[in-house]
Amino acid sequence: MLKLIVSFTVAGVPVGKGRPKFARRGNFVTAYTPAKTQTYEEQVALVSRNAMKTENKAICPSPVQLNMDIFVPIPKSWSKIKRARALNGEEYPTTKPDSSNILKGIEDAMNGIVFDDDKQIINHCITKRYSDRPRVEVRVYEILGK
Repeated sequence: MLKLIVSFTVAGVPVGKGRPKFARRGNFVTAYTPAKTQTYEEQVALVSRNAMKTENKAICPSPVQLNMDIFVPIPKSWSKIKRARALNGEEYPTTKPDSSNILKGIEDAMNGIVFDDDKQIINHCITKRYSDRPRVEVRVYEILGK
């Protein structure tokens, strides 16, 4: 049985989690998160924190299910016919960013806000579609015993 913990929408073009970058600093090599990934994760953290605060929810300690509907922009170069097909769900986005990379960034951003750690996520349901309003709609459910 599922109980909705929180739902929110992250407006804008979805960003996949980028691979860590490495830089030499003197005799040391350090790893850092790409700026685009860091900015997107900060946006997700802010939106999820505000949603949790608005709904007066505490961090969930239980197993959770994460549902995400990813809406990516339609390429500007597409014809009106192909654009209409995309909006009607007849064309699917099979280009980057990968839904799994978007998922990872959103999971990491919610750590310590919606749940203690993303290892609590035991079920996922993800869709990726085209839209003229790019965004990610997120719903997190607590998984209750039978």
